[in-house]
Amino acid sequence: MQPGTSAKDSFAALCFDFTGDTPVEISAIKSGGGDRRYFRLKLRDDSTMVGAVCSDMVESEAFVNLTEIFLRHEVSVPEIYCVSEDYRYYLMQDLGSFSLFDSINSIDIESLVKLTLKKLVAMQLVTTTAWEKAVMAKAFSGRQVMWDLNYFKYEFAKPAGALFDEEKLEDDFEELVRALTNTPDCLWGFMMRDCQSRNVMLTPAPVFIDYQAGRYGPGIYDAVSLLWQAKAGFSPEFRNKMMTYYADEFQNRYDSTTSEAKHAILTLTSLFALFRTLQVLGAYGFRGLVEKKAHFIESIPNALQNLSKLISEGTLADYPELEKLCNQLCSDSRFQKTESDGKLHIKVFSFSYKKGYPEDLTGNGGGFMFDCRGLHNPGRYEQYKSLTGRDKPVIDFLRESSTADSFAAGAADLVSETVECYLKRGFDSLQIGFGCTGGRHRSVYCAEFAAHELKRRYPDAVVYLIHREQDISEEIK
Repeated sequence: MQPGTSAKDSFAALCFDFTGDTPVEISAIKSGGGDRRYFRLKLRDDSTMVGAVCSDMVESEAFVNLTEIFLRHEVSVPEIYCVSEDYRYYLMQDLGSFSLFDSINSIDIESLVKLTLKKLVAMQLVTTTAWEKAVMAKAFSGRQVMWDLNYFKYEFAKPAGALFDEEKLEDDFEELVRALTNTPDCLWGFMMRDCQSRNVMLTPAPVFIDYQAGRYGPGIYDAVSLLWQAKAGFSPEFRNKMMTYYADEFQNRYDSTTSEAKHAILTLTSLFALFRTLQVLGAYGFRGLVEKKAHFIESIPNALQNLSKLISEGTLADYPELEKLCNQLCSDSRFQKTESDGKLHIKVFSFSYKKGYPEDLTGNGGGFMFDCRGLHNPGRYEQYKSLTGRDKPVIDFLRESSTADSFAAGAADLVSETVECYLKRGFDSLQIGFGCTGGRHRSVYCAEFAAHELKRRYPDAVVYLIHREQDISEEIK
């Protein structure tokens, strides 16, 4: 059975139950980071609908039930047409493929964000008793905050190799949990949980999707999630202006006779921006640093820019170990955001296989890897053990007693075809690695040889030489 056949058959059956006809075409739609898969169904009259399949039936049931409730309260969510008995498959309104994220650079972005925030408040303040039985998760709580903070620690900070005092960091986490869960009651309502511009479809009016993980909690988290989304790149001035608009909208719907809600929102904005930033860094770490998905890797520098701004504003002043850790991450050169200069950047690594492959934080997957362990190893001889492949005695040994030159030259020849292709097509990144047992002698020599040879052949490329185990990084001129 071809991949996706079962899902397509299920959608065809649901479509027949709903319309009395089968679709003429079912095509996959690119999905995000979750496990749900989406398909577009085209009918004979050229109308379309979207089919969703999810292995987590509890999550699907929550989405279906919440949608029904929100539609009754005139909240902007998609209409659901038909659902399988086990809630694994459902058909819903096709909202198109144009999201708020796609409009980030448009001249109408301010009005679109304001309209989105207005509709968000309407969702958040739907009477709790209307939806509380439909949510799949419990209320926002200290336990759930701690899960997200540890997600940041274990899926981003530790994979990034950051150093910190675990006991002191946990103390700061506990303090942060207390501050976040002490949010005034007036701010609590339906918390969408993942309110970001990609989860707001424009039809052309904003319509929310992906709220199945919603729960009872402080709505400010959603507004912050939208405005501090890393890849959206909103300016601090724009964020502050939109948070004030959100606070006014929330206040007017909650109780226009007092400024209690508005004051609380504006006071707590930075704290919730910090929490959301740490939470998404955990997601970017897992999906990016661990699973190597390009979209999430590309989002890391933007999120760290947000974090750096929060540090400069004093938001982390009460959390000294967390602030120390965040400063360390924000200053990590691997995560620095660089503007494209239109050139091909080639990184040539030496590394030890004992410590794993070099990271590729471009999202390209790692490029070429060459195994130097078949070359005669100078590290076996006492006089060379303390030296590296950059030292003349080791260089002489490898040139005279091994095939290191022909090996490295062959590697450069093999890579050259790809370099020429990348230059023609305007690609901006290529990574090459030379590994040996210790990452000290053979791999260092071969990386040096190849990096200089590639720079000689392609002077317009930017070539970096990185000896990972010696902590050496330099540009070849």
